Amino acid sequence: MQDLVSKLVQKNSSKIVFCVLDGLGGLAVDGRTELEAAKTPNLDRISSNSSLGLHVPVERGITPGSGAAHLALFGYDPVRNEIGRGVLEALGLGIDLDSSDVAVRGNFATVRYEGDTPVVTDRRAGRLGTEENRRVISRISSAVSEISGVRVSFYPGLEHRFVVIFSFPDRLSESDAFVCDTDPQLEGVVPIRPSGESDNSRKTAEVARELIDKACEVIRDEPVANYMLFRGFSVRPDIPTFHEAYRLRAGCVACYPMYRGVSKLLGMEVIDVAGNSVSDEVQALSASFGDYDFFYLHVKKTDSYGEDGNFSAKTEVIEEFDSLLPDIMGLEPDVLAVTGDHSTPAAMESHSWHPVPLLISSKYCRSRGLGEFSESSCLYGDLGIIKATEIMPLLLAHAGRLRKFGA
Repeated sequence: MQDLVSKLVQKNSSKIVFCVLDGLGGLAVDGRTELEAAKTPNLDRISSNSSLGLHVPVERGITPGSGAAHLALFGYDPVRNEIGRGVLEALGLGIDLDSSDVAVRGNFATVRYEGDTPVVTDRRAGRLGTEENRRVISRISSAVSEISGVRVSFYPGLEHRFVVIFSFPDRLSESDAFVCDTDPQLEGVVPIRPSGESDNSRKTAEVARELIDKACEVIRDEPVANYMLFRGFSVRPDIPTFHEAYRLRAGCVACYPMYRGVSKLLGMEVIDVAGNSVSDEVQALSASFGDYDFFYLHVKKTDSYGEDGNFSAKTEVIEEFDSLLPDIMGLEPDVLAVTGDHSTPAAMESHSWHPVPLLISSKYCRSRGLGEFSESSCLYGDLGIIKATEIMPLLLAHAGRLRKFGA
């Protein structure tokens, strides 16, 4: 699909704003999902004249990670372009990756020790504060900087998240990073030991195992962040940029490193945001509206609260976004899209495979006048249920940026 779209793209002066409320989709609690329970008068009003539908991030029944789901939203086949979380987090933190680097996303976690065996009691260390994260990272960095001739560098992220870079002496291939995640995705169980999934990745796995042992011994006395879990071992891939694919000047408005990393990987420019609130992001969008053709605006807390099982807090974030929607519409974008990268139902406390609500607003919409933005109304929208990779072609078409195909 992307190859075809790239051949048909034409430039004009239209503006596209793509709002991604992370983990937007939900499941009913007391008869309503988070989106249905939220008071969203602005989204509902816009829905009356918009195209509605649901999208499937990867394939039906497949639960996506955030990186894969975002690649799909931007029109990149997430199966053919599988990219590790480590690279995305690293780029989001502004880390330059060399061809000899393996990047890993880390979580601080809380464990209890049964003898010398750690058992996970909190996978996110109570969503450790960012300043506390930096303090613990400093302790580890002072004690561990090299493992078996491989330089190891730690970089704090937001809350409980951090990045580790393994810098090897020689250039690496993608298969050198085929190491399993150590996060068991459950509490009350033992963390997974790193193991190589290919001949080339055995050295990487050995380094990771030794690093975990040494670093976790350093922080064993920490009251909360006394262990680390690794995800997304990866090297930087070579894929077409957003401009190469769509001839768009694209700007990213996001606070969390991983999503800034996706944007940087695709060649978007990351726009500075003064704070961490949705309001701060909308202000940054407004201030830079004359500078780009395409804007990606990311809201994280819908996903965070879904993973925490906090139905009411997730609802409140949706309401906060809705209250700021008039400011976005006041910029008069030619095309507005509102969706999520995946569903994160509070009832499940995790990502899920459920299709995600999608709204597209432009003067060319074929609306059914449903007047509500929710899972239920989107099920009956004119878009139907589509693949996430079909969203970008739709946005470009609504913006008048695709030529006719064929004679």
